[in-house]
Amino acid sequence: MTPMEMTRLRVINQIIDRVISIREAAELLNLSERQVMRLKKGVKEQGPGFIIHKNRGRKPSHAISEELRDTIVKLKKSKYKEANFKHFKELLEEHEDISLSYPSVHRILTQAGITSPKKHRKPKAHHRRKRKPQEGILVQIDASPHTWIIEGKPLSLHGAIDDATGKIMALFFARNECLEGYFNVMEQIITQYGLPVSIYCDRHTIFISPKDGKLSIEEQLQGKQENLTQFGRAMEELGINVIPANSPQAKGRIERLWETLQSRLPVEFKIAGINTMEAANAFLSQFMERHNNRFAVQPENPVSAFRPMDKGVDLDTILCIKEERVIIEGGAFSYRGKYYQLVTKSKDVAVLPKARITVLDHPKRGIRAMYKGEVFETIMLEERPKKSAPKSKPSKKERVYSKPSASHPWRKGFKKKPKLFYEETDSEILELLDELFSSTRAWV
Repeated sequence: MTPMEMTRLRVINQIIDRVISIREAAELLNLSERQVMRLKKGVKEQGPGFIIHKNRGRKPSHAISEELRDTIVKLKKSKYKEANFKHFKELLEEHEDISLSYPSVHRILTQAGITSPKKHRKPKAHHRRKRKPQEGILVQIDASPHTWIIEGKPLSLHGAIDDATGKIMALFFARNECLEGYFNVMEQIITQYGLPVSIYCDRHTIFISPKDGKLSIEEQLQGKQENLTQFGRAMEELGINVIPANSPQAKGRIERLWETLQSRLPVEFKIAGINTMEAANAFLSQFMERHNNRFAVQPENPVSAFRPMDKGVDLDTILCIKEERVIIEGGAFSYRGKYYQLVTKSKDVAVLPKARITVLDHPKRGIRAMYKGEVFETIMLEERPKKSAPKSKPSKKERVYSKPSASHPWRKGFKKKPKLFYEETDSEILELLDELFSSTRAWV
């Protein structure tokens, strides 16, 4: 008998002994007078045992069976060992057809001495930034290195999340955090949703040049500009604004996403039997769909801010590495220690030597080149094209002489009278002679 039941029995006995009234007993026990009268009658007829609750020691009809408890504990210790309690409850519904509330699952596991692998810290007060009103106004991107495949090598997961809805826009695995991974993420976003207004990222050198904000006033007055990174150049061509964050806490939405995915994805890969990076990338699309259906929220404004890309724009010519090169002999150019030649329809392209071209380096499309706004495929050459030898002059013996024809202008001579610089008339000559004779006589 519990202390409360012993108190009730003592008060009821005082009623039976007429020490206190029913009204006073009701006030002491915080019960109605009707309930006090019922207890008095029961104790008189059945004795002190009437005070004890009748369900004590009886198993409820809706109680979880011992069989089911053992099954849940066994699954947690074997198949779903790495899953946290919340994820484990969802996996039971999805794969084992066991539907239980989270408190029930938590109670069964804790009674079996199992603790959640996810650490629970005391909640801290944070002033969270309000979500953007429209989907597509702000997309946060980042990468997280982690051992995503259980007993595998660490990989970097590149991802993007929409600020307004919390929806995962794209995910992509790579060996390390790299430009290719971020280009793949942007390709997924643009292909499925469109062009976002702005991208929120950290200050990694993939996004922001190390010389950002370091130009002096004199250099700025001279017209010097900071060179954009390959990612920054691509976003500028697409008209997407890049906003750098000053701390990880500023882009907390994607940082919390990594915490969730690091807990859930390895378990999902284990269940699906995935042990390679290629298989993991193929699995991500269906995982994103299920995750967004469960966790994404509705934006304040249902109108999307994503912009469609202009027709005729080849995304592969933008989301790639672009570098300037100069044409050398044979319409070829050098790139990363190798030589390539421009071709179109299996024919060489006539490009003037020393002409400037733009090399397009895409992981899927290979090495291409852009010349005068036109994109050409290339073929790799085994060696540098040789310079064509200059034409040697023929020797005197090998020279062929030809005589001009009779009608050649050289044989006709000059027909025109050569123009004299000074011409005198007959009267002027006579006057000169008279002057000459007169001067001679005077001298004699």
